[in-house]
Amino acid sequence: MDDIVRKRFGLVGRNISYSFSKGYFTDKFNNENFAGCTYENFDIPEINAFPEVVKNTPDLKGMSITIPYKEAVIPFLHKLSKKALLIGAVNTIRITKKGKLKGYNTDYYGFKKSLQPLLEPHHKKALILGTGGASKGVAFALDELNIPYTFVSREASETAIDYSRINATTFDNYQIIINATPVGTSPNVAAFPLLPYEFFTAKHIAYDLIYNPAETQFLQKAAAQGAKTKNGLDMLIFQAEKAWKIWNK
Repeated sequence: MDDIVRKRFGLVGRNISYSFSKGYFTDKFNNENFAGCTYENFDIPEINAFPEVVKNTPDLKGMSITIPYKEAVIPFLHKLSKKALLIGAVNTIRITKKGKLKGYNTDYYGFKKSLQPLLEPHHKKALILGTGGASKGVAFALDELNIPYTFVSREASETAIDYSRINATTFDNYQIIINATPVGTSPNVAAFPLLPYEFFTAKHIAYDLIYNPAETQFLQKAAAQGAKTKNGLDMLIFQAEKAWKIWNK
């Protein structure tokens, strides 16, 4: 038993006891016989605590990064992958043999892989609800799929419209609506983005990055109008497996 090499992995975020990642990787390590591998939550109140996590966790080989640190963690890293640099957000960190921290983005990959099977020729443009780190991976994936998009935020800016601008014409022009905000996440399951849901149709896709609950109010309201719906579980699984490959390079 003494010959087993310890490898520790973990999730960095705030208020993450609900998280998918710890259960997913713990099951993976048990089921696939990765002896010595463990996965834990590093729940930190602010990003300035991040260096202490790295310093005080021996055998740490890789980390996942979640809300609200996908952008804030970047200054603490030694290097970024080309795509993480372009996206401007990191959700996966690999710790090299020399102890250097390299940031990657596997969110965009997971989102792209899970959205593609839903796409039909009439799905031409997308609305991205939210402008945080998660939305950046979504936007990058849409760029790769050649799908134009517009950001929606609570306040209008040079790069986003606000929710009051969304009307029937918007739904005519945008056939994919993506919730990249945390609105509706457990335990706040009664919350939903403020949209005119009556304008969803069978020609629309409603995609929610949230996976807990499995069907948010956003998805329920869109489905009631006939829209095709998808939650974030497949995206999470795809990005997690991509992260696992990166950690084991």
